[in-house]
Amino acid sequence: MNPVLHRLSIKKAEEEIGFEILRNNGNDRLLGNLCHRVIICSRDNFSYSTNQDKYLVSLFFHGGGYFNASPSYWKGFEKLKILDLEDFGLKILPETIGTLTKLRYLGLRNNYIKELPKSLGCLEKLEVLDIAQNFMVEVPDIIWEMGSLLHLYMADVICWKPLKIDVLPHLRTLTSVSVDNLIYELSGLRVLVFLKKLGVQELDGNTHVSKLFVSLSNLKYLDHLILRGYRFRSMPCLDDLGTLQRVSTIKLDGRLDRLPNSFPSKLMSLTLANSCLDEDPMPLLGKLHNLEYLKLRNAYTGQQMGISKNDFPYIQVLCIEELWNLRHLQIKKGALRDLEKLEIRDCPYLDTIPKEVRAMRDLDDLKMVTTKTISKNIRSSHSISKIRFWFRIDCD
Repeated sequence: MNPVLHRLSIKKAEEEIGFEILRNNGNDRLLGNLCHRVIICSRDNFSYSTNQDKYLVSLFFHGGGYFNASPSYWKGFEKLKILDLEDFGLKILPETIGTLTKLRYLGLRNNYIKELPKSLGCLEKLEVLDIAQNFMVEVPDIIWEMGSLLHLYMADVICWKPLKIDVLPHLRTLTSVSVDNLIYELSGLRVLVFLKKLGVQELDGNTHVSKLFVSLSNLKYLDHLILRGYRFRSMPCLDDLGTLQRVSTIKLDGRLDRLPNSFPSKLMSLTLANSCLDEDPMPLLGKLHNLEYLKLRNAYTGQQMGISKNDFPYIQVLCIEELWNLRHLQIKKGALRDLEKLEIRDCPYLDTIPKEVRAMRDLDDLKMVTTKTISKNIRSSHSISKIRFWFRIDCD
């Protein structure tokens, strides 16, 4: 956003909806009767007075302050509905968080929390709970008490009891739940009739995913699926993935011995991450005629990658990242005819761009992260003169 427009927007927000931004570790002048406040601080010790906060509806902390609230800290926030502490260095969440009974949104992503307090179960009106990226955070048996939850974001959590999903009928988003937990509660999936996005983790070669896919095929609103492998083990055979006909977005994150032999016919967005495939995935992926977005990150270990004529007829965005051995990318004439954005990052041996790229009529955004030497060679080749080209140059 233009800086002048940004300042104007803030001024209007302060005047019309009671919005305030505090800097310098929260020591700025506090205005009365505010509804919304953003606090931006450094990583110094943070102190913040809770005076005049009884009118606040939303409170956002940004900047990383290693913030540890005292047990009595959250008293006086009776009207608070939105609390965002993402990436704030939070280590301990006090039990008094349970007094914020009107809270609708609680963002705790990317902190250092080791254990969630049991009082969170008192937040019966909570609709969004984000505890992802708190490494191995312990979650007590409280999630089932939050009957109003619409979106639950998790990753690397410790649950001593299986997550009871059959008591969360309004859930739209559930990421990322252990596959063992999910298979144990497989019958509960029938209750999640509104589920649109599901993330499942810790899949390995011993995981029986066929029963899971059968249950998922009955969820008529499910359109976004994320499957993550278990550390360095290969993921199971995913050939039944094609039975999920309603799914339009898929992310597979983990080692694959081979690609599934079928994908959902309506698939529009596909991400392969850390797949480490030995064979070029493009001959199979190119036949996914509804695909509009494809991202490959550390997905292929070979040196040659080829895209045949008429492959990817409707793809608009192609991202290739961390293909460490890739030396040659071949694109036949007539392929990628609707491509609008091509992004190549961290492919250190890829020192040329196919000449067919220049003929792509809709391509207007080509980005490449590479070495200074390769950058100089490609620029001097004049093969991309008609395209808006952007380099972020890494050191050789």
